[in-house]
Amino acid sequence: MTVRTRIAPSPTGDPHVGTAYMALFNWAFARQHDGQFVLRIEDTDQARSTPESEQAIFTVLRWLGLDWDEGPIVGGPHGPYRQSERQALYLEHIEKLLAQGDAFHCFCSKQRLDEVRAEQQEAKQTTRYDGHCLGLSADEVAKRLAAGEPSVVRMRVPETGACTFKDRLRGEVTIPYSQIDMQVLLKADGMPTYHFAVVVDDHLMGITHILRGEEWLNSVPKHQLLYQYFDWPMPELVHLPLLRNTDQSKLSKRKNPTSVTYYRDQGYLPEALLNYLGLMGWSMPDEEELFTLQQMVQAFDIDRISTSGPIFDQDKLRWMNGQYLRALDAEAYAEKVQEWLLNKDRLRDLIPLVQERAERLSDLLPLVDYLLGARRALKPEDFAHKKLEREQVVKVIHHTLALFDRKRSWQRDDLYESIKALAEQCDLKLREFLFPLFIAISGREVSLPLFDSLIFLGPDLSRGRLRDALEVLAISGKERKRLDKALDQLQLSD
Repeated sequence: MTVRTRIAPSPTGDPHVGTAYMALFNWAFARQHDGQFVLRIEDTDQARSTPESEQAIFTVLRWLGLDWDEGPIVGGPHGPYRQSERQALYLEHIEKLLAQGDAFHCFCSKQRLDEVRAEQQEAKQTTRYDGHCLGLSADEVAKRLAAGEPSVVRMRVPETGACTFKDRLRGEVTIPYSQIDMQVLLKADGMPTYHFAVVVDDHLMGITHILRGEEWLNSVPKHQLLYQYFDWPMPELVHLPLLRNTDQSKLSKRKNPTSVTYYRDQGYLPEALLNYLGLMGWSMPDEEELFTLQQMVQAFDIDRISTSGPIFDQDKLRWMNGQYLRALDAEAYAEKVQEWLLNKDRLRDLIPLVQERAERLSDLLPLVDYLLGARRALKPEDFAHKKLEREQVVKVIHHTLALFDRKRSWQRDDLYESIKALAEQCDLKLREFLFPLFIAISGREVSLPLFDSLIFLGPDLSRGRLRDALEVLAISGKERKRLDKALDQLQLSD
């Protein structure tokens, strides 16, 4: 058997370090067994998927050195490798399930589904579809479809019994079918849901081992049922532990920078980031912390992965990156600096911000130091303003951070319009509203244009500086709850 693993990210934002972590372990396992590593783009969410996010995935994987054997750009015998281009395959398999009676059309409205869910929640029951359309006759279904009535296709789930499956790291797992929803397989727009497409694609692409995050454990019964309905062998399952913040919560952009591009743009070396991700739940046999990608492949043992949640520690990552930097000779260090600071793409974004403001080339660094390096440490008095009380300053930063957390895209004009609308809702003039943001982002009362700075820094670093500002202002838990409550009354744009 040829080992075939895959990574299947959704192109809906900046590439997450969790995606890089999963890609690394899938890549290492495939390489160790002389197998193939497949890249598949799961873009069935057409409203959120963007070409820019897809390109960022390619760029990040190549920067990390995680090359794929099949997928977009490189091609392969199991394409297409974008789910949006595989709709005919999904429809063909949906028809087979419908013909077998293993799936059914559901015509329930959102209002009805919401009412059922509310009743189940009130009764403290597992929220799941109640089978309302399960008994419709073939004639009734055909009549309603012919009339153009909107519908989805759901999978049939046994009413009794339980699903038992084996996970390589956790052993035998049993989940009662009473906890499993009659999952929507095909949406009303004709696009498949993740749960259906992932099973069809993994089988048709010959995936032998599925290494993915532990959050998918509870979804295995849905997937196993589909494998059984199609009479397909199920790949071996390996559910990896999720990356955690230092407080043990799931790694998220609200508490930590999560974009791989953030670490690249901050001057972390790809070798160091990969080395650190390799330590997330796994270690070398000799417990050596510093190792190359090739050394990881040679020593990789999937059965030595721990199921306890690994902590993604910023301090440890910085230490490790420092070890890699100090191991370089002067010439190699200079090359790394040139790649990071003086590459054409980075300069192309930076020069327009300073060209109209500089009188000498040496003016560049004083103008952009906060963009290229760490912003100076702030003090509470930095936020003093003759027209703003402390409570207003905190409100501005807190609400803007919440706005940034919800942003799906990071475009200058959109940021401007969103912040302008937020200032109006907070009953503040835009100039006054922007003052605390100038301080939080740049550490200065006068700096390069705020919105240009936000675009250059990117969402992760911008959010991080706002979080830091809130810590400097030392808001209490009670104050944060009050701010969260006030935020709920506002209309924030995505």
